[in-house]
Amino acid sequence: MYTQTANEYIPSVLRTFALSLAFALLGTLAGVYVPPALFLPLAIFETVMLIAAFFFRRRKAISYSFLYIFTFISGITLYPIVAHYIAVSGPNIVLLSFATTTVVFTGIAIYASKSKRNFSFLSGFLLAALLALVAISIFNIFWPLGTMGMLAYSFIGVMVFSGYVLFDFSLMKHQGVRQEDVPLMALSLYLDFINLFLSILRILGILNSKD
Repeated sequence: MYTQTANEYIPSVLRTFALSLAFALLGTLAGVYVPPALFLPLAIFETVMLIAAFFFRRRKAISYSFLYIFTFISGITLYPIVAHYIAVSGPNIVLLSFATTTVVFTGIAIYASKSKRNFSFLSGFLLAALLALVAISIFNIFWPLGTMGMLAYSFIGVMVFSGYVLFDFSLMKHQGVRQEDVPLMALSLYLDFINLFLSILRILGILNSKD
C-alpha cells in the first residue's frame, strides 16, 4: 500500500522523464557533429553507465546529473540509427514512430494509473523476455535475421517494452516513489520510451521498405 507522501513525487518523476527526453533530443542533434569513430566508445560508455545505475540502485540513488549526462549520451548514440532511417525512408518515418510511441506510452501510462490492478506480477516474465531479446540481438550480430525475423523481433520488443511501461507506472502507483528515487524511476521510464520507439521505428521502416 503506497502512501500519499510517497505518491506525491510521481509528478516529479514525470517532469524529470520529460527533461530526460529533451536532453536526449539535444544529444541526437549534437550527434551530427560527432566523429563516426566516437560512436562505439560512447555506446560502450553508455552501457557501463547503465549497468552501474542498476547495479548500485539498491545501495545508492543516482543523481540528476548522472541521469542527464546518460540521456544526452544516449541521444548521441541514437543519432546514427535515426540518420539511417531518415536517409532510407525519410524523416516522416521517424516523426511517425515518435508520435506513435508517445500515443502508446501515454495510453498505457493512463491505463496503469487508473487501474486498480497491481501489475507487479509481470516482473519475472518481463525480465525473461528482455533477456531473450538481448540474446536474439547478440545472435543477430553474428547471424543476421531476415526481414520477417526482424519484424517479429520488433513486434516482440513493442510488447515487452509496453509491458515495462505498464509495470513501471503500476509500481509507482502501488508502492510510491521516494524523493531520492526520482532520477532512477525517470531513467526507467526513459529506457521504456526509447526502446519502444526503436522497436516501432524498425517496424515502420521494414513495412515502408515493402511499399
